[in-house]
Amino acid sequence: MLSYRLCCAPPLLTRRVLGAPTAFSRRHVASLQLGTPIARARPTRQQALLLLGISTTGVSFYIWRQHVRSEESASALLSSQHVMPINERNYPMSSPVEPRRSVLGFLWDLVQRRIFEPILVSARFVHLVALFLPVIVSAPVLLFGRVDGESGERTGALWWYNFLVGQMERAGPTFIKLAQWAGSRADLFPPKLCDRFSNLHSSGKQHSLRHTKSVIERVFARPFHDVFEEFDETPLGSGAIAQVHRAILRQDLIPPEYLDPKRARDVDRAMLLEKSPSISVPTASVAIKILHPHVSNMISRDLTIMKFFARAITLIPGAEWLSLPEEVEVFGRMMREQLDLRNEVENLLTFERNFSKRQTPISFPRPLRQFSSHDVLIEEFAHALPLNYFLKNGGGPFDETIAELGLDGFLHMLLIDNFVHADAHPGNLLIKFYKPSTSDLLKNIWASIFNRASEGLTVTPDASATIDALQSLSNSPDKWREELQRLHDDGWQPEIVFLDAGLITTLSENNRQNFLDLFRAISEFDGYRAGKLMVERCRTPELTIDPETFALKMQNLVLNVKSKTFSLARIRISDVLTNVLQYVRQHRVKMEAAFVNTVVSCLLLEGIGRRLDPSLDLFKSSLPILRQLGRQVTAKDAMEHTADLGSMLKIWLLLETRALASSAMVNADDLIHGDWLSPNI
Repeated sequence: MLSYRLCCAPPLLTRRVLGAPTAFSRRHVASLQLGTPIARARPTRQQALLLLGISTTGVSFYIWRQHVRSEESASALLSSQHVMPINERNYPMSSPVEPRRSVLGFLWDLVQRRIFEPILVSARFVHLVALFLPVIVSAPVLLFGRVDGESGERTGALWWYNFLVGQMERAGPTFIKLAQWAGSRADLFPPKLCDRFSNLHSSGKQHSLRHTKSVIERVFARPFHDVFEEFDETPLGSGAIAQVHRAILRQDLIPPEYLDPKRARDVDRAMLLEKSPSISVPTASVAIKILHPHVSNMISRDLTIMKFFARAITLIPGAEWLSLPEEVEVFGRMMREQLDLRNEVENLLTFERNFSKRQTPISFPRPLRQFSSHDVLIEEFAHALPLNYFLKNGGGPFDETIAELGLDGFLHMLLIDNFVHADAHPGNLLIKFYKPSTSDLLKNIWASIFNRASEGLTVTPDASATIDALQSLSNSPDKWREELQRLHDDGWQPEIVFLDAGLITTLSENNRQNFLDLFRAISEFDGYRAGKLMVERCRTPELTIDPETFALKMQNLVLNVKSKTFSLARIRISDVLTNVLQYVRQHRVKMEAAFVNTVVSCLLLEGIGRRLDPSLDLFKSSLPILRQLGRQVTAKDAMEHTADLGSMLKIWLLLETRALASSAMVNADDLIHGDWLSPNI
């Protein structure tokens, strides 16, 4: 009010009131001496530190609040279905959440990020330079030595490949995973180098039991001894980023829905004649996967260094077609997915849903979602035998069944679900046995028809004893095969268990179209058009070398398949796809990683199947899945994807014709052999 009155007063009065110094102001100024504390120009040291601390705290608090608000607004924006369509994962509400940081915690994180982290990255950089500088210096060895007749590589190149793989193994978990990933990119690297990368095993140093117990207590919010009835302190295995323990949960911690049957059997007359898999129910025996401490920080530093080297290599003339920065980004996204074990939880549940209504004996460990978090995964313990035992000792009477099961499961994932296990090597495949209950069901049907008392279902023997017996014979091939023959004679059947579902491949519309174009090329025998389309749809078509020759090579490859249409069992689909990847690498046709991963998965599984059953026919195995796909196609789908449906129908018709012709030839051979065409009278 006073200021308002002064503003409204006449100018002369205003100058007199405001311009004349008061007596107090004159006395105050006159009384000030240079030596008094009030007139001192500089504050004391304690005052300066106090002012600096207050100002720093205030600025840091302001930055922290802005950071929190930006995170909240960004997450709210990105999670909006109206802004960006995303597949939202429903993480468990009881999963431990990250506590909101205090001001001091934010300051400590800031110091770590801005001061300590650059120092640690620099130290890691020096360590990696010391490891890989000899590899770079010795690179000219690639040009020396005699050419190996089998591989087509020089002996110097083979030595250098081994040296590179050894240095990557010494570099730690990130580079071990990088080598395994590079082993699947036959479109970028020579085949022999990919073979050596693929054979590099993930082995890591075990972390302490103390860390394991602290993580378990945090997740379950109770003391460690109140969580398990039994806990095996010796890990089942320790990989590059995590280790696994076996334990038995207390009964009061097991959710009721966890004990539900995995596969709801539909009592259908059509299915009663099939050997339906058992309705397996999880038990309290669990496997616990726990990330190594600080592994996320180490991988983050390594990815930062990899990005630097990727950009540097791109500057080399002729290397830009590799698109290394984009590939490092793909690899980094893959690593980050593996570092959040909740992704594996959701993948396992998705696989279980996809296979729950199928009669294929393929299963996945059921996870305990309530007690899994970003750094711990608790899942059903699969008491089964590694597939490597069967590859080493032979599967006896089960060879053909196991090979067809694995291929059938993969084709279901690829063609029906578009949700493919991307790490299906022999170490992640287990075999267990079940006894079909077909005879029991038929007895019940017989009793119901003739109004007789049902004898009831016989109790299936414990499969664990069967697994233990085979486990003890794993180093005795002859006794191993004898035991398998006995199980076969007793009516036991194999079941495949897929482990480690942290990595999956889902083809986008573009990649799915590319894959269907390969199928269409086989059905129409037009490899030239398929080669042209692959060049047009690759990442960098302008960097492709001689696309015309690439298309002609694809045409020659497809014509070779055409010449053996009715003897495709002699054609290894792995050889066909390997040639495709070789042409892609030679002509620098840059394909998407998901597309290449799908092709490599097909190579891997068919290779495993051929080792068990040399007569395995991938096209024959795909016939039932194509029939199922044809039943599932609706009228709307047929209208929207007429070209794709037409190509699939052509393949279907081709395979049905081949199967009919093959069956006719086999029947004719049987008739001639049995002298049924002109029997002696």
